[in-house]
Amino acid sequence: MFVLGIDPGLTRTGYGLVRRSRAYEAIAAGVIRTDPDLAMAQRLLELERDLSGVIAEHRPEVVAIERVFTNRNRQTAIAVGRASGVAMLTAARAGLLVHEYSPNEVKLAVTGDGAATKAAVATMVARRLQLGSVGGPADVADALAVAMCHLQQVRLAAGTRR
Repeated sequence: MFVLGIDPGLTRTGYGLVRRSRAYEAIAAGVIRTDPDLAMAQRLLELERDLSGVIAEHRPEVVAIERVFTNRNRQTAIAVGRASGVAMLTAARAGLLVHEYSPNEVKLAVTGDGAATKAAVATMVARRLQLGSVGGPADVADALAVAMCHLQQVRLAAGTRR
């Protein structure tokens, strides 16, 4: 299975493509940035275009997105919600199923601790993907973690059906 994991954000949206055969394998990862000086609609359009490009280039089978959680900063939560909506729409338009996972579900799946720090998540992502480290901002490690979480959930669900 080949999964595109997305850590949505308006300023930075992390993406990570992970394949699992015998082990997890990172295929690509990065960050999509939007210009804060642009109007909101233009920023969302920029995000949609870049995500469409990632999907067209890599052709994932499914998309996993970190679910928006209520943040103390309402403006941040609204911006993340908008970016998340664009990511879901872009995936659906490409004919891909979308699965959402809470931050705690992702942390638990990757580290074994639903309250793990961002540093712990990045460390475990790098270890499980056999990378020296995960480059870039935390959004990259978070997106890879979301993809890994989905792969793990699918594997667990398949194991319970036997």
